[in-house]
Amino acid sequence: MVTQERAVRTRQAVLMAAAEVIKTRGYAAATMAEIIRRAGVTKGALYFHFTSKHALARAVIEEQTTSFLLKVTTSRLQDAIDFTHQVALALRDDALLQAGARIAVETTFSDDPLVPYQAWTDILTGMFVDAKENGELLPGVSPEAAAELLVAAYMGVQMLSQSETDRADLPDRVTQLWRHALPGLATADELSHLDPRGRPLEIVA
Repeated sequence: MVTQERAVRTRQAVLMAAAEVIKTRGYAAATMAEIIRRAGVTKGALYFHFTSKHALARAVIEEQTTSFLLKVTTSRLQDAIDFTHQVALALRDDALLQAGARIAVETTFSDDPLVPYQAWTDILTGMFVDAKENGELLPGVSPEAAAELLVAAYMGVQMLSQSETDRADLPDRVTQLWRHALPGLATADELSHLDPRGRPLEIVA
């Protein structure tokens, strides 16, 4: 049990060290040697968990969505809005998310891209499927297509925010994204009580 706990701590230390190095230097410039130094582990310990920088970067991508609290309330569209605002706030200071964004940008056009788009799309698709069943979406809206469009737009919005304000204005930009997207998604009744600014995390009803 002690050995297992130590292995879990080591893996987490390596992941966080990799995130810090990649968010600062970029994926291409990050080296395993620097990650090992920052994590304070041996080379053998790192390679026990991750066989290559590519495998480590993939783990950073996969880890991004695990820390978010996904609310389930009577309005699944509002839940989706709130979730994207959680991500917007986290992107300003969460090393894993920031590193994931850099990995995605740098590897998108490579032979083996490492992109987080599918994980985010799956989360929103689930929310939109529920919204469809609840009668929140307009009749012609496809949950899958809507989720893909939102993720694509969101990625562009966060990149623009990063380049102009270091993501300081990202929540405002996400609010504007929803203000423009919601009329094409939500029924009139649902639209009347949705808040594109997102609700505080503690509000769950």
